[in-house]
Amino acid sequence: MKAFCFSNTLLSWYEKHKRDLPWRKNRDPYSIWISEIMLQQTQVQTVIPYFQRWMKMFPDIQTLANASLDEVLKAWEGLGYYGRARNLHRAADFLVRNRNGLIPDNEKDLLKLPGIGKYTSGAVLSIAFNQKKPVLDGNVIRVLSRIHAIRKKINKKGTKDALWKLAGVLLPEENPGEFNQALMELGAIICRSSQPLCMRCPVRKGCKAYRLKSVYSFPVMDKNNPPQKISTAVGIIWKGEKIFIQQRPLHGLMGGLWEFPGGKLEKKETPEQALSRELKEELGIKVRIFKKRQVIRHAYTRFQVKLHPFDCTILSGHVRLSHAVRHKWVTPEELKQYAFPAANVKLIRDMLKTPLV
Repeated sequence: MKAFCFSNTLLSWYEKHKRDLPWRKNRDPYSIWISEIMLQQTQVQTVIPYFQRWMKMFPDIQTLANASLDEVLKAWEGLGYYGRARNLHRAADFLVRNRNGLIPDNEKDLLKLPGIGKYTSGAVLSIAFNQKKPVLDGNVIRVLSRIHAIRKKINKKGTKDALWKLAGVLLPEENPGEFNQALMELGAIICRSSQPLCMRCPVRKGCKAYRLKSVYSFPVMDKNNPPQKISTAVGIIWKGEKIFIQQRPLHGLMGGLWEFPGGKLEKKETPEQALSRELKEELGIKVRIFKKRQVIRHAYTRFQVKLHPFDCTILSGHVRLSHAVRHKWVTPEELKQYAFPAANVKLIRDMLKTPLV
């Protein structure tokens, strides 16, 4: 299928079938930037309420830059991949200090911003600024791999480079932003990874994988490793009516989030033994455990957590932080004000609906 015919056919389909999404209401570069960052690794239906709340809390770059990191992470809580939120905050601060709060309209300056790579840059420049820049996300990769029946593994650099080139060749001079959105939309609602709707696809006549009756064979990729299983023990440390929480280091996994102290179980260790050891090593305290709460389970992308929570009080020692950035003593209700990892959020919900110590 020729590029011109492909683009016209796809754009015509998109105009009739595109979803009514809040970030498609205008071409505001800020809202497009936020939506594209949120949509990385995250389903559209999950993103919609987060995007709407975010835009009410942080309607512009200045407001985002002025917000505290705690406020930003709390607004992001539940979306995962928290580095995205930290990078948005850092980028907003940079833009206010160096560019009068304006998002750059060129690739060179966009790529200097934290968290913006080639894909996000292409999306912002094409959709917000109508520039001829291709995009290549998971949906586009799947569409192009099937249309061209690309038999090389998509995680290889050479294959990715070829896919970027294909995306650029297909991109029309007019309405490049609409075309990019149409291509992503096709992958999201028609050319799905499972149960693709080939008979509804507007460009199936030009799809090699469809002609070969081998749609499920593409894209070619390495098998994912099974998620790692992790068992951890955490302490809900009480002092009167307040609970101890600590903030994770700003860089690294779930950086900047708050948590209950504790850590992984070592081989042949009971959860109680692991907690006592971790709190002594991490905080320099010895605790009295007096209640075990319901085990919390949560699946992340790369690991599955089994969380053993215990209510406890300090028997001896004084809190010293070896890894955390900050710590606080808060009431149970005040826990809602802070952003926690998902497994901790489940624990807090369980705590607040059951009698507390």
